[in-house]
Amino acid sequence: MSADDALVAPAGRGRGVITALDELLEAVGLPVEAAGEEGGLARALAEMPLKVPRELVGRMRRGDADDPILRQVLPHAREAEAAPGFVHDPLGEGRACRPAGLLRKYRGRALLLATGECAVHCRYCFRRHLRPVERGPLAAGCDRALAALAADPAVDEVILSGGDPLTVGDAELGPLVEAIARLPHVRRLRVHTRVPVVTPARVTDRLVGRLVGTRLQPVVVIHCNHPAELDRSVGEALGRLRAAGVTLLNQSVLLAGVNDRLDTLARLGRDLFDVGVLPYYLHLLDRVQGAAHFEVPEAVAARLVKGLAGELPGYLVPRLVREVPGAPAKVPIPASP
Repeated sequence: MSADDALVAPAGRGRGVITALDELLEAVGLPVEAAGEEGGLARALAEMPLKVPRELVGRMRRGDADDPILRQVLPHAREAEAAPGFVHDPLGEGRACRPAGLLRKYRGRALLLATGECAVHCRYCFRRHLRPVERGPLAAGCDRALAALAADPAVDEVILSGGDPLTVGDAELGPLVEAIARLPHVRRLRVHTRVPVVTPARVTDRLVGRLVGTRLQPVVVIHCNHPAELDRSVGEALGRLRAAGVTLLNQSVLLAGVNDRLDTLARLGRDLFDVGVLPYYLHLLDRVQGAAHFEVPEAVAARLVKGLAGELPGYLVPRLVREVPGAPAKVPIPASP
């Protein structure tokens, strides 16, 4: 295993990733009661285990149960509560994934699920119920998906997603990117990832070389929800990508108690631009079972985006969207009149 691949290898208690609830709560100085009643909490953890990099924990405010980073990753008993309209597969991806690992939702683009592994387990994740039993890399077994892409010349952009594709080690990621580059009709490679934000040390020169070392135009869409997630190490990681010619965009999810304030979203847009990233999408929550407590009403979201348009230049205002199964594109939500 190379030094770079070691950055994405599983880590046990006391190492780079926290996977035990008591350890996380101790690290942020909170009692176990912060995660709700024991029965519901046990069900939440059984469904989606805890996983959070220590580096990200270091950006949390100690003793504050409302810290915006902590709220995104702290399991809570509320996840076990049933909520009307919230389902296991809100985007219908289980039916659309043909062949396994390849999603064709929008014309000209195809999404390849390179892995079921993530660098962090976000509690609002719309794929929280679709994680494969084997959580390791799938990249080595993408032959059927690549064959399907080769047979469809209408696809000019391949999107690597997951899980998080940058948790795949360089030894597998490099050949996968090269295989995509050999498809003559594909022009762009887009990577959807949270890794540069939560484990920026993974963004090594070697990894960047894997992403830019072919004829494909590389685009990296990071996922950052709150300005507190951006620190110097994240800026340096994004700087390495930007210096190599990678186009950098950000998508956020609007989350109650995390970023549902005008001042927070405005600061996020400014801080992203400071590190060379353009705001792209602001998503309404996908209504996945277990995440109802994060939902922000659509009318509130529309007012927030109207407020952003009055605070920021247009290029820093993300598009407010909802993803609707079967729609030909993401559905834009108009700003409040």
